[in-house]
Amino acid sequence: MISISTLISRENFSRILLRSVFAIGITSILAACSTPSTKGPSYRSSGSAPSSYSSSIAGFRLVSWQDLPGWQEDDLTQAWSAWLKSCEALRKRNGEINWRQVCFQASEISARDKQAIRQYFEGNFQAYEVRNSATGKESGLITGYYEPVMAGSQTRTATYSVPLYGLPRAWKVTKPSPAPTRAELMSSGVLRGSEIAWVQDPVAAAFMQIQGSGKIRLEDGRVLRLGYAGTNDQPFKSFAQWLLDRKEITRGEATMQGISAWAKRNPGRVEEMLNANPRFVFFKELPGNVSADLGPIGALGVPLTTERSIAIDLKAMPLGAPVFLSTTKPLSSQILQKLVMAQDTGKAIVGGVRADYYWGSGDSAGELAGRMKQDGKMWLLLPR
Repeated sequence: MISISTLISRENFSRILLRSVFAIGITSILAACSTPSTKGPSYRSSGSAPSSYSSSIAGFRLVSWQDLPGWQEDDLTQAWSAWLKSCEALRKRNGEINWRQVCFQASEISARDKQAIRQYFEGNFQAYEVRNSATGKESGLITGYYEPVMAGSQTRTATYSVPLYGLPRAWKVTKPSPAPTRAELMSSGVLRGSEIAWVQDPVAAAFMQIQGSGKIRLEDGRVLRLGYAGTNDQPFKSFAQWLLDRKEITRGEATMQGISAWAKRNPGRVEEMLNANPRFVFFKELPGNVSADLGPIGALGVPLTTERSIAIDLKAMPLGAPVFLSTTKPLSSQILQKLVMAQDTGKAIVGGVRADYYWGSGDSAGELAGRMKQDGKMWLLLPR
């Protein structure tokens, strides 16, 4: 996804393993062995913080389940598969939080039983309001990201002439230091022979680089899944900001959609704009046995789930944890309150109360992700 927050300030490194952000909305585009309680949920509210987890940038306050706005209305069956994916990874991890017991108990719950799932979370977890340590505020920035999907080919054609590159073969042995900038790479011939797919739109290809992953629908109906393989180690600079600085677009147009519109009006300047970002992202083809319906792999090492996965700051909360999110949908006051899983991270995701919301794959998800820059609150769920 590309939030302006992300286009302007980040490259999707939720793909630290792979990475999903949008924040000037193009800010972007542009354990302790505690045994879970077998008793019912506790409705105490106090200022006590979790004994098994601490953060250098976030503060935590124990609250009751009744303090979570929209908790009772959320259909938790929609979040259950995402939680089970988190458990696949968390069972294998050693750390300050003991996830094994709650994940073991999850295996005994029916994925269709709404009441059992709610009782599971309320009986085995405690909810903590998250605050930014530096400011004491309980609200923060929520942006969005997505997985690009575009038509393409594995060979160059008249229609598909924009290459997506794998890591140059020579770089797999020794990467030059400093590595060439994007402009230098595109003019040097170093990338010749490293093409792994061809698409139609150079700006869409650049957005896929910012997201760090994507799907290419081939003409024979197959889907080619591409994941993050590395970069040229140059700093990321937003071409959204480049356009703003030159008054080519307004701040309201500094979205994925606005940038694409500018490119269509100025086809002869597209390369100049793209070269304003010296960073270049390389892809790799993911295994063919990976279902095309699954989301990209996040930093936790499991597929992301549409509208139930987020990217977080790893200094703020543990990767894989359940988080209750309260925010609004892009450019609206429509409430968005859901249980989500912290399964990803990204370089532009910085702060105690900060999340990048995964909208899914394709153009409709990209429309939402590209415009999302909302205030929101977060509650971290930890085992009792």
